[in-house]
Amino acid sequence: MTIEESLFALQDKKYRDFHCSLVPGMPEGYIIGVRMPALRQLAKEIDAESLMADLPHRYYEENQLHAILLSGMKDYDNCLVQVERFLPYVNNWATCDGLRPRCFAKHTDDVLKHVKKWLQSMHEYSVRFGIGVLEAFYLDKAFSKEQLQWVAAIDRDEYYIRMMQAWYFATALAKQWDETLPIIPTLPDWVRRKSVQKACESFRVNDEHKAIIRNL
Repeated sequence: MTIEESLFALQDKKYRDFHCSLVPGMPEGYIIGVRMPALRQLAKEIDAESLMADLPHRYYEENQLHAILLSGMKDYDNCLVQVERFLPYVNNWATCDGLRPRCFAKHTDDVLKHVKKWLQSMHEYSVRFGIGVLEAFYLDKAFSKEQLQWVAAIDRDEYYIRMMQAWYFATALAKQWDETLPIIPTLPDWVRRKSVQKACESFRVNDEHKAIIRNL
Protein backbone atom coordinates (compact mmCIF):
# COMPACT_ATOMS: atom_id res chain seq x y z
CA MET A 1 0.00 0.00 0.00
CA THR A 2 0.99 3.61 -0.44
CA ILE A 3 1.54 5.71 2.69
CA GLU A 4 -1.80 7.39 2.09
CA GLU A 5 -3.56 4.04 1.81
CA SER A 6 -1.84 2.84 4.98
CA LEU A 7 -3.04 5.91 6.85
CA PHE A 8 -6.64 5.49 5.79
CA ALA A 9 -6.47 1.81 6.74
CA LEU A 10 -5.62 2.99 10.27
CA GLN A 11 -8.33 5.67 10.37
CA ASP A 12 -10.41 6.08 13.53
CA LYS A 13 -13.24 8.48 12.66
CA LYS A 14 -14.23 9.17 16.27
CA TYR A 15 -10.64 10.02 17.08
CA ARG A 16 -10.52 12.20 13.95
CA ASP A 17 -13.52 14.22 15.10
CA PHE A 18 -12.02 14.63 18.57
CA HIS A 19 -8.57 15.56 17.26
CA CYS A 20 -9.98 18.17 14.87
CA SER A 21 -11.11 20.10 17.96
CA LEU A 22 -7.55 20.04 19.34
CA VAL A 23 -5.99 21.35 16.13
CA PRO A 24 -8.44 24.03 14.97
CA GLY A 25 -8.31 25.92 11.72
CA MET A 26 -7.24 23.02 9.52
CA PRO A 27 -8.92 22.48 6.12
CA GLU A 28 -11.77 19.99 5.97
CA GLY A 29 -10.48 16.50 5.26
CA TYR A 30 -6.90 17.39 6.24
CA ILE A 31 -6.93 15.22 9.38
CA ILE A 32 -7.48 11.52 8.68
CA GLY A 33 -7.70 10.41 12.30
CA VAL A 34 -4.81 8.07 13.15
CA ARG A 35 -3.72 7.60 16.73
CA MET A 36 -0.12 8.37 17.66
CA PRO A 37 0.92 4.79 18.60
CA ALA A 38 -0.20 3.64 15.17
CA LEU A 39 1.70 6.50 13.52
CA ARG A 40 4.87 5.61 15.41
CA GLN A 41 4.59 2.02 14.29
CA LEU A 42 3.91 3.05 10.69
CA ALA A 43 6.96 5.32 10.76
CA LYS A 44 9.09 2.19 11.26
CA GLU A 45 7.62 0.54 8.18
CA ILE A 46 7.50 3.22 5.49
CA ASP A 47 10.14 4.52 3.08
CA ALA A 48 11.37 7.51 5.09
CA GLU A 49 13.30 9.13 2.26
CA SER A 50 10.30 8.97 -0.05
CA LEU A 51 8.01 10.61 2.50
CA MET A 52 10.46 13.38 3.40
CA ALA A 53 11.13 14.16 -0.25
CA ASP A 54 7.42 14.63 -0.98
CA LEU A 55 6.66 18.15 0.24
CA PRO A 56 4.20 19.67 0.83
CA HIS A 57 2.19 16.82 2.29
CA ARG A 58 -1.52 16.52 1.70
CA TYR A 59 -2.53 15.21 5.13
CA TYR A 60 -1.86 16.13 8.73
CA GLU A 61 -0.73 12.58 9.52
CA GLU A 62 1.91 12.73 6.79
CA ASN A 63 3.35 15.78 8.53
CA GLN A 64 3.20 13.90 11.83
CA LEU A 65 5.09 10.99 10.29
CA HIS A 66 7.65 13.43 8.93
CA ALA A 67 8.16 14.94 12.39
CA ILE A 68 8.49 11.48 13.97
CA LEU A 69 11.11 10.44 11.43
CA LEU A 70 13.13 13.64 11.87
CA SER A 71 12.98 13.35 15.65
CA GLY A 72 14.57 9.92 15.45
CA MET A 73 17.32 10.69 12.94
CA LYS A 74 20.85 10.01 14.20
CA ASP A 75 22.82 11.82 11.47
CA TYR A 76 22.88 15.36 12.84
CA ASP A 77 24.01 17.15 9.67
CA ASN A 78 21.37 15.50 7.51
CA CYS A 79 18.73 16.00 10.20
CA LEU A 80 19.41 19.73 10.37
CA VAL A 81 19.13 20.05 6.58
CA GLN A 82 15.85 18.14 6.63
CA VAL A 83 14.46 20.20 9.53
CA GLU A 84 15.21 23.43 7.69
CA ARG A 85 13.48 22.03 4.62
CA PHE A 86 10.42 20.85 6.56
CA LEU A 87 9.83 23.81 8.89
CA PRO A 88 8.19 26.14 6.33
CA TYR A 89 5.48 23.53 5.81
CA VAL A 90 4.64 23.09 9.51
CA ASN A 91 1.17 24.59 9.92
CA ASN A 92 -0.04 23.64 13.40
CA TRP A 93 1.13 23.39 17.00
CA ALA A 94 0.91 19.59 17.23
CA THR A 95 3.27 18.91 14.34
CA CYS A 96 5.56 21.66 15.58
CA ASP A 97 5.74 20.26 19.10
CA GLY A 98 6.22 16.72 17.82
CA LEU A 99 9.38 17.82 16.04
CA ARG A 100 12.15 17.42 18.62
CA PRO A 101 15.20 15.83 16.96
CA ARG A 102 16.97 13.89 19.69
CA CYS A 103 20.33 14.25 17.97
CA PHE A 104 20.21 17.98 18.79
CA ALA A 105 21.10 17.11 22.39
CA LYS A 106 24.65 16.21 21.34
CA HIS A 107 25.16 19.32 19.19
CA THR A 108 23.80 22.14 21.33
CA ASP A 109 26.56 24.60 20.43
CA ASP A 110 25.83 24.36 16.72
CA VAL A 111 22.05 24.16 17.08
CA LEU A 112 22.03 27.39 19.07
CA LYS A 113 23.09 29.35 15.98
CA HIS A 114 20.04 28.07 14.17
CA VAL A 115 17.75 28.70 17.14
CA LYS A 116 18.55 32.41 16.92
CA LYS A 117 17.46 32.41 13.29
CA TRP A 118 14.26 30.48 14.01
CA LEU A 119 13.30 32.93 16.75
CA GLN A 120 13.53 35.78 14.25
CA SER A 121 11.56 34.05 11.50
CA MET A 122 8.36 35.53 10.10
CA HIS A 123 6.92 32.01 10.03
CA GLU A 124 4.84 31.44 13.17
CA TYR A 125 5.75 27.80 13.71
CA SER A 126 9.46 28.31 13.07
CA VAL A 127 9.43 30.72 16.01
CA ARG A 128 7.44 28.29 18.14
CA PHE A 129 9.86 25.51 17.17
CA GLY A 130 12.85 27.62 18.19
CA ILE A 131 11.36 28.29 21.62
CA GLY A 132 10.49 24.62 21.98
CA VAL A 133 14.06 23.60 21.17
CA LEU A 134 15.32 25.96 23.89
CA GLU A 135 12.86 24.43 26.34
CA ALA A 136 13.78 20.86 25.43
CA PHE A 137 17.57 21.11 25.20
CA TYR A 138 18.77 24.30 26.88
CA LEU A 139 17.36 24.48 30.39
CA ASP A 140 19.88 22.09 31.91
CA LYS A 141 23.61 21.85 31.16
CA ALA A 142 23.38 23.98 28.00
CA PHE A 143 21.50 26.78 29.76
CA SER A 144 22.59 30.39 29.51
CA LYS A 145 20.83 33.39 31.03
CA GLU A 146 20.84 35.21 27.70
CA GLN A 147 18.50 32.57 26.30
CA LEU A 148 15.80 33.85 28.67
CA GLN A 149 16.25 37.29 27.17
CA TRP A 150 15.92 35.94 23.63
CA VAL A 151 12.51 34.45 24.39
CA ALA A 152 11.38 37.46 26.46
CA ALA A 153 12.25 39.78 23.56
CA ILE A 154 9.88 38.05 21.14
CA ASP A 155 7.00 40.47 20.58
CA ARG A 156 4.47 38.65 18.43
CA ASP A 157 0.69 38.50 18.52
CA GLU A 158 0.27 34.90 17.36
CA TYR A 159 -1.41 32.80 20.05
CA TYR A 160 0.76 29.73 19.49
CA ILE A 161 3.97 31.74 19.83
CA ARG A 162 2.83 33.42 23.03
CA MET A 163 1.65 30.12 24.48
CA MET A 164 5.04 28.53 23.81
CA GLN A 165 6.73 31.50 25.46
CA ALA A 166 4.60 30.80 28.54
CA TRP A 167 5.46 27.09 28.51
CA TYR A 168 9.13 27.95 28.20
CA PHE A 169 9.15 30.32 31.16
CA ALA A 170 7.07 27.94 33.30
CA THR A 171 9.63 25.20 32.63
CA ALA A 172 12.48 27.64 33.22
CA LEU A 173 11.03 28.51 36.62
CA ALA A 174 11.14 24.81 37.49
CA LYS A 175 14.69 24.27 36.25
CA GLN A 176 16.45 27.64 36.53
CA TRP A 177 14.55 29.44 39.28
CA ASP A 178 17.13 32.01 40.37
CA GLU A 179 17.87 33.21 36.86
CA THR A 180 14.28 33.12 35.63
CA LEU A 181 12.35 34.77 38.46
CA PRO A 182 13.65 38.33 37.77
CA ILE A 183 12.57 38.01 34.13
CA ILE A 184 8.93 37.20 34.86
CA PRO A 185 7.76 40.72 35.87
CA THR A 186 9.24 42.14 32.67
CA LEU A 187 7.21 39.93 30.33
CA PRO A 188 4.21 41.19 28.34
CA ASP A 189 1.09 40.93 30.49
CA TRP A 190 -0.51 37.95 28.73
CA VAL A 191 2.72 35.95 28.61
CA ARG A 192 3.50 36.77 32.25
CA ARG A 193 0.08 35.70 33.49
CA LYS A 194 0.08 32.50 31.45
CA SER A 195 3.65 31.66 32.54
CA VAL A 196 2.66 32.03 36.19
CA GLN A 197 -0.48 29.96 35.63
CA LYS A 198 1.45 27.13 33.97
CA ALA A 199 4.13 27.19 36.67
CA CYS A 200 1.53 27.03 39.42
CA GLU A 201 -0.08 24.04 37.69
CA SER A 202 3.27 22.24 37.41
CA PHE A 203 4.33 19.53 39.84
CA ARG A 204 7.95 20.50 39.12
CA VAL A 205 7.59 23.88 40.86
CA ASN A 206 7.55 23.58 44.64
CA ASP A 207 4.89 25.18 46.85
CA GLU A 208 7.23 27.86 48.21
CA HIS A 209 8.09 29.05 44.72
CA LYS A 210 4.43 28.93 43.66
CA ALA A 211 3.54 31.24 46.54
CA ILE A 212 6.17 33.72 45.37
CA ILE A 213 5.15 33.81 41.72
CA ARG A 214 1.44 34.09 42.51
CA ASN A 215 2.25 37.59 43.76
CA LEU A 216 3.51 38.44 40.29
